[in-house]
Amino acid sequence: MTRIDLHSHSSVSDGTDTPAEVLGYAAAAGLDVLALTDHDTVGGIAEAAEHVPPGFTLVPGMELSCAHAGSSVHLVSYLFDPEEPGLAAELRRVRSDRASRAQEMVAKLRALGVDVSWERVLRIAGAGHDEYADANTIGRPHLARAIVEAGAARDVQDAFDRWIGSGGPAYAARYALDPVRAVRLVRAAGGVCSLAHPARAEGALNGAVPVDLVERMVAAGLGGIEADHPSHNRAQTKQWRGVAADLGVVVTGSSDDHGSLTGHRLGCRTTAPEAFEELVAPATGAALIRG
Repeated sequence: MTRIDLHSHSSVSDGTDTPAEVLGYAAAAGLDVLALTDHDTVGGIAEAAEHVPPGFTLVPGMELSCAHAGSSVHLVSYLFDPEEPGLAAELRRVRSDRASRAQEMVAKLRALGVDVSWERVLRIAGAGHDEYADANTIGRPHLARAIVEAGAARDVQDAFDRWIGSGGPAYAARYALDPVRAVRLVRAAGGVCSLAHPARAEGALNGAVPVDLVERMVAAGLGGIEADHPSHNRAQTKQWRGVAADLGVVVTGSSDDHGSLTGHRLGCRTTAPEAFEELVAPATGAALIRG
């Protein structure tokens, strides 16, 4: 059976492995199809495309940052045209604000006595590769690793819990798209999308994306719900599978792998081939890349 993982990250955003390495790990994990979905960028797709193994399929994608009522909502998006003017303009704004936010959090950390520097955060974000050392790709996991290096946290999760998680002393908000508008932008760019890890919405009162918001996203063109995610327990998976069935969209399954940060878990959750075919059928913005 074809094994499909529709959510992964490389060192272009907050993973630990280069796009080429991610493809190698995916093949070693027995996958046949992988979507590379770095945060708010397609910067790793070109390198990944050069390293697609024979018989393997790469799905060009991105995890788009959205927010609703003060809580995060993430949209894994596929096969869109990244140069489409409306989407491209919003991506530039999102990435620019990532840099400003990270610098603000570094300043807060230093004021709190945590010895981190912007230069070190940039180097961590580059993961040792100068072509990725771009402030536009900065995420909180990069800051968390700098905090751990500075001895102010035991590990990345502790750095979030203690310093930079929502409501933490060094937390700073940033620009993010309205989820319904984000779906419309992706669809206007010829892409398709699935709601990422809906039971895990940072800042939400009950920790989950509101179902009424998902209904509006589906009306705007959302094609799937990532019910099968490593952070979901059995009850949450069952609940969101039910929501997908009620709303007439497909269920996607994904590892949300970030390399060593998540234990190299590519393929720990997968998407059924028939669900994948239904999800990507309307896409017109970009093509699958086959090895």
